[in-house]
Amino acid sequence: MTVNDIKEFFSPKIPEDLNKKYIFSQVMKIAWPALVELTLVQLCSVVDTMMVGKLGPSALASVGYCTQPKFLLLAAFIALSSGSTALIARFKGAGEKENANIALTQSIILSFILSVILSVIGFIFSRDMILFMGAENEKTISDAVAYMQIQMLGFAFNAITLAITAGLRGIGKTKVSMYYNLAANVFNVIFNYLLIYGKHGFPQMGVAGASLATVIGQCLAFVMAVFVILNKNAYLHINIKDLLKINFSMWKRILNIGIPAMFEQISLRVGLIIYTLTVTSLGETLYAAHQIGLSIMSISFMNGQAFGIAAASLLGQSMGKKRIDRGKAFTFECRKLGMIVSLMLSLVFVFFRTPISALFVSDEVVLRESGKIMIIIALNQPIQASQLILSGALRGAGDTRTVALATLVCMLFIRPMLSIIAVKFLGLSLIGAWSAVIIDQVIRSIITYVRFAGGKWQKIIV
Repeated sequence: MTVNDIKEFFSPKIPEDLNKKYIFSQVMKIAWPALVELTLVQLCSVVDTMMVGKLGPSALASVGYCTQPKFLLLAAFIALSSGSTALIARFKGAGEKENANIALTQSIILSFILSVILSVIGFIFSRDMILFMGAENEKTISDAVAYMQIQMLGFAFNAITLAITAGLRGIGKTKVSMYYNLAANVFNVIFNYLLIYGKHGFPQMGVAGASLATVIGQCLAFVMAVFVILNKNAYLHINIKDLLKINFSMWKRILNIGIPAMFEQISLRVGLIIYTLTVTSLGETLYAAHQIGLSIMSISFMNGQAFGIAAASLLGQSMGKKRIDRGKAFTFECRKLGMIVSLMLSLVFVFFRTPISALFVSDEVVLRESGKIMIIIALNQPIQASQLILSGALRGAGDTRTVALATLVCMLFIRPMLSIIAVKFLGLSLIGAWSAVIIDQVIRSIITYVRFAGGKWQKIIV
């Protein structure tokens, strides 16, 4: 990477056939529905956490013990999503509609087969997973096992919906997935109220009720997503009979991009498990504060992820048209807008940290510790946004290996190692563990920046 590369990255040239207004409109056309969808979906998840939190720190911790094992199992589908989004975006840009639909169909088949296998494993070994995560209280363990096993019952529906959503994002149709995911999460919140607390004649199921409500929402999203792709007039659609045909050539192309992304996700989840084990050693009260911090941070991720989706779709389509210059212009606009939103979020997290934390729990110790965490989350916003957006762009170009390598180094080694040193040896408690998060994000941000500015991703064939 030369000095000129760096200058171009910060002051990009706009192609002659584009203007700033058009670039902005194309980015926002994809990014704003994705941002609304991801944010409101995550807000529903936060409301879920709030409702469970009213049952006490033990209930909150029981859901937390399930989070990383569940997402570890989901890693395969998130990886397949990266592969299908990049491929379908490239096909869309090249005008290869038939191949785009074959890629979608094969992604659904792959997701179904894997989901059945992994859901059985997750159901059978749910207690072992919870114990491994550090749960000790028998009531907490019992609630966590029930939550995990119910989640596994809806695993296949969730996996197939992810595959469909990935395809729609590849062609830039984020508004469609926004509608069905929002509807699903509204139902999730309604059934949370009914099943957690036993309202209006429904059984009082506590933590298990929260899990069942989530599965009900996932099933609704699945039904709505399937209806979308059964429309033969749509750009992306499937024929039911084609779901019985395996196209190994397309599997290879999806997996060529997806496997590095799978290693990325597995590295991420394994690293988070090690990191979480360090935090759980501090006790249930501090772990409850940690869970609140994770919930708030998960909302802040949506900004970077939404503009990352836009970058992936627009860059992938531009590469399909053999117009790298257009793709770079779209990516720079995504990064600029994402950084603006991140700075606004930082101010919100700093000035409203106490009232936001109070929405989750009333325990004074938990409130005090979660307030400290939110300061760290605020400082992390611009770094996190840049990293997520450039990672999305690289995935859209098919360069999942670089993103996987950055995640592997930071999540398997740097974050866990630094958190262990901070907590176990320096005695910095929860603040030490969260300080490791910022260092992790800084390093990943540098890696993705150097890779994108260097331009080697432009030569990748998918």
